[in-house]
Formats: sequence, structure tokens, C-alpha cells
Amino acid sequence: MRIPVGRHGPRLSSAWWRGAAALLAGALPALAFPAPALWWSAYGALVPLLLLVRSAGSVRRAALDGWLGGTGFMLAVHHWLLPSLSVFIVVLAGLLGLLWAPWGVLVRSAMGGRPSVPRALTAVVVVPSGWLVVELCRSWQGLGGPWGLLGASQWQVPFALRLASVGGVWLVSLLVVAVNTAVALLVVLRPARIAMVSALMVCALLTGAVWMWAPHMREEGRIRIAVVQPGVIENGDARFARGEALTRALAGRHVDLVVWGESSVGQDLAARPDLAARIAKLSTEVGADILVNVDARRSDKPGIFKSSVLVGPHGPTGQRYDKMRLVPFGEYIPARSLLGWATSVGKAADEDRRRGTTPVVMTLPDAVRVGPLVCFESAFPDMSRHLVRGGAQLLIAQSSTSSFQDTWAPAQHASLAALRAAETGRSMVHATLTGISAVHGPDGARIGAWLPTSASTSAVYDVPLATGTTPYVRLGDWAVYAALVALAGYCAAEGARAFRKPVPGPPAPPSRTARESPARPGR
Repeated sequence: MRIPVGRHGPRLSSAWWRGAAALLAGALPALAFPAPALWWSAYGALVPLLLLVRSAGSVRRAALDGWLGGTGFMLAVHHWLLPSLSVFIVVLAGLLGLLWAPWGVLVRSAMGGRPSVPRALTAVVVVPSGWLVVELCRSWQGLGGPWGLLGASQWQVPFALRLASVGGVWLVSLLVVAVNTAVALLVVLRPARIAMVSALMVCALLTGAVWMWAPHMREEGRIRIAVVQPGVIENGDARFARGEALTRALAGRHVDLVVWGESSVGQDLAARPDLAARIAKLSTEVGADILVNVDARRSDKPGIFKSSVLVGPHGPTGQRYDKMRLVPFGEYIPARSLLGWATSVGKAADEDRRRGTTPVVMTLPDAVRVGPLVCFESAFPDMSRHLVRGGAQLLIAQSSTSSFQDTWAPAQHASLAALRAAETGRSMVHATLTGISAVHGPDGARIGAWLPTSASTSAVYDVPLATGTTPYVRLGDWAVYAALVALAGYCAAEGARAFRKPVPGPPAPPSRTARESPARPGR
């Protein structure tokens, strides 16, 4: 007995299952990031999504698969924002996921069907380039910034950190997606298996060449940095007092600089000279300047600023850096007139913070020059690069992730210090108010132990100072430009191929013989 099926029943069911598979496949790479930190999974986590997208029956379906895969990736990597943004995180993930729709079309074009060996080799270049362009677009601050770049999942892998010193985190992303593309084609395309194995060997050889060739920074001296992490204390006065006590305990430990976390001071020091005097007294007792972070309404300018302020034995030294890149929704709402309703469904900012206008390199009493960043800014490769080009010998990020204490966010944030250190060839201190605090050397390697979110303590690190210039600092984002050139070349070649393809004309009229022949009667 045959059961009748509606016209769109099976197809709709298949579409729903395919969409769910795309969401899940897109989420898999998140396992490579902290806290799971399964870094090795990144080299195969994209394969299911690539195989799904390349099998799309139409360009429209490929774009939809790419969009859903990107949405799944953004939701998985940023799931810890759910308590702050509530259901709005789904809207944001869906909007950002649209950036992967063109990438889905590219995957189908380069990998779909039974591509020839040359075309398969081309896919190993253009598919990673397309992914990198997506990462570049979403790295714009207004779209959330460069948090969760695929290359950042390799922060603890020495060979990946060496790649970062040459081409930044962008080059690491290119390598990861290229390996995934080659593996996917290796699985489904028998005639191209030798070529794909060769492509994987080329990736390995190039990585090895970078390992051997990339310059090592020269160590010239050391500096003793103390990180003060008071922990989760809601009351501002109590938090300040805890920071005082932890700092005072550092007396006699011969530190050169004490670093407090983001928002460690809740009042403008110019308006509260008593607080400035207390910090100055601490500086005298410890024998070192103290880098605090003030989150307050300014007395000399309108609005609220987040500022790194260096305080010495005689009070603020006059060296101040105002945060330039703010966290969307956390510190300001983009297009507030349109999106201001986000404050009603989550913990979005009720008032926009004000932005600084220029990076600042501070000089310590012993002439060591440090480049401060505030929280979210440590995710931007260009900011640390510009600080080093401006003479910074040490990078310092002051942060607080107290809203996300029991999530993946603190570990993800701390891991970025390794990337920024490796890219610039300068040690980086990631000092937080509530953990995780971390220090990484000029090659990105960890120095000492991370301070976990459960700790309310201070720690002293012997941090190497390095000289020399990494290729990334010298050349900048050349990997991004190379990806753009590769994509432009591919699109031009595809356009020329489509132009040369003959267009089928109208059907030829029947011949005279056929018109005059009488129809043969049927039986």
C-alpha cells in the first residue's frame, strides 16, 4: 500500500534536518578554544561543514548552509554572552552569520561536484582566503571585534605562535582552514588524494620553514611585574581596600611596576585627591609605580571614560590612556536610537562610554616603556602592533570579566595575550580584576601560572624585555592582502570562464524533409 505524501513534505523535512546539521557543524570549531582547549580539533572541525556546503544542490542552498554554519559558530564561541544579552545574542549571531553566506557560495563553487585536481588545489587556497575575509569583516569593532578568530584557538601551540610572529593571527587562520579544506577533499575526491596529501605536506613544510627562518627576539633585561587581582567584590570601596591590602603586601619584593585590573578605581582621581593620595602612598611603600584603571565620569571632560593611569610616589604622573575601542552593548550601544531596546532584554549599557583618541606609550622611572590596553582591546592585533612600533617594550592589558566568571570567557580572554606577545615579540601582561590573569613572554610562551577566577591574590612575575622586530610588526596584515588578491584572481577567472562559455541558442527549425514527411500512423 502506497502512502500519499504532500508535495513539500519530504523536501521540507530534509531542509530542516540539513539546516540543523549546518548549525551543529558550524559550532564544532568552538571546542578548540578555551575552556575545552582541544586545539588539535581545529584541524578537522570544519570538515563536516565543508562537506555539507559543497553538496548543496543550488547556489541559494549553499548560501543558506553557509549562513547557518556561521550562525552556529558565532553562537558557540560567544554563548557566554547569553546572561548579558539574553535572546538578543541569537539575533546578533544570525546577523553576523550572514557574513558566511558568500563563503558558502564560494565553497560550492570551488569544491562542489567532482572538481579536477587543479581546481581542488585552487580550493585549498581560495576557501581559506574566503574564510579570512569573513574574519576580517567581523573584526570591525562595530560588529563585535576580532573575538573568536579561528587562528586564536592555537594560542598554546609553539609552531602556530611562530606563524603569528610572521603573519599575525590571520596567517594561523589561513593554515587551519587550508588543512580542513585539504582533508575534506581528501575524504570525498579519490582522484585528488595524492594532490591533497601533497598540499598537506606543503603546509607542514612551510610551517617548518617559518619555524627555522622567523627571527627570534633578543632578550635585553628583565622587569618584575606584580599583578593585583582582588576577586569578585561588588562594593567599590571594599574592592579598592582589598587592592590596597594586596599591594601593601608586596613591600620588600623588589617589584618595578604594580598593575591593577580594569575598573579597579571607581572615582576620577582628579575629583578625589584622597584616593590619589592613598595610591601614591602605596607606591612609596612598595617602591614602584602603580598602573590603575579608572572607570568614572571625568571632571575635566564630559562623559564616562575608562582610563589607564600611572601613579607614582607623588601622585598621578600625568601619563594617562583613555580606552579607544569600546565593547558593543557592554560599554555602548551601536545606533542607540534603533537598538536601544537591547537594554530591556539584557545588561546592555545604559549610557555610552566616551572614547579616547590616540594610543599612549608610558615611560616608567627606569626608562622602560609600556603600552597599555584596556580589556577588549587586547583582541585587536593592530593595536598592540602600533604600540610596539611606537616604542613599547612591554604590553599590558587591564581587564575584568566579572560578569562571565563561570564561563569560557576569562580563559578565552587570557589566551589572547599569547597571540599578541608572539605577534609583536614583546612580553604581555594580562591583569584582571577577577581572573584569569596571565603573563606571556616574547615568543608567546606562558610565564608562571595563570591566576584563576577563584583567586583573590597578587603575584610577581619576572618578565623578559626583548628587542628586535617581528615580520608581522614590520609588514603588518600582509596575509589578509594576499587572501584578497587570491579571491580577486579566482573571481576574475570564474567570470572569464562564464563569459567564454557558449550560450545555447534557440532550437533549430525542423528540416524540410521532416516537415513534408507524413506522420506514420500508430498501431
